[in-house]
Amino acid sequence: MRRHTASAVAATAALTALALLSATAASADGAVLTYGSAGGNAVSVGDVLTSSLASGTKATLTTSSNGTSGITCTGSTLSATVTDNPATPGTATESATSQTFSGCTSNVFGVFGVQSITVNNLPYTTSAGSDGTVSVTPAAGNAIQTTVVLSTLLGSVTCVYQAPSLSAVSSNSAGSLAFTNQAFTKVSGSGLCTANGYFTATYAPVVDSSVSGAPAVYTN
Repeated sequence: MRRHTASAVAATAALTALALLSATAASADGAVLTYGSAGGNAVSVGDVLTSSLASGTKATLTTSSNGTSGITCTGSTLSATVTDNPATPGTATESATSQTFSGCTSNVFGVFGVQSITVNNLPYTTSAGSDGTVSVTPAAGNAIQTTVVLSTLLGSVTCVYQAPSLSAVSSNSAGSLAFTNQAFTKVSGSGLCTANGYFTATYAPVVDSSVSGAPAVYTN
């Protein structure tokens, strides 16, 4: 039904995602990604970046752009490993390895609950530019994919959604990584699955969990 909305979460990744963390780093030592402050210490290749939803926000998976019908999740996390962190201006890359969703509910008629939202085809490649733009792409031959399982009037229903890529914007002032109305299309599932889904979520702060104290990451 509105499950396709959950697929947008894959995005994330998104989703999801996840990898998406690269966008929130800053440049130090001339690097695109730095931790502690903008222009601080360069994030090392191999470091793991993590984040969860910004305080007081939720991840939404709606059936239309800027809509109110669909799925809402109170929890979501992202995790990615830095694979390249060049000097600015440049593009840092990460391997998004995990994106999770929890506390999900639906306001769609006929849907009693959200059993699970699973991001498939990981890892994804996340590219973070010095200008704060972030893109998430799947491996060659794959797609960004999310599988949503809902409890409905007709029992358990599974819907699978895909997107060719996702985009996000990082902000050093807010320490955030924001996805807005990222579109997914249903590729399999019953007639109860809606045709499209739109993912919106803000993750903050993004931190370098491989460094003592898990300092915030910035993008130059």
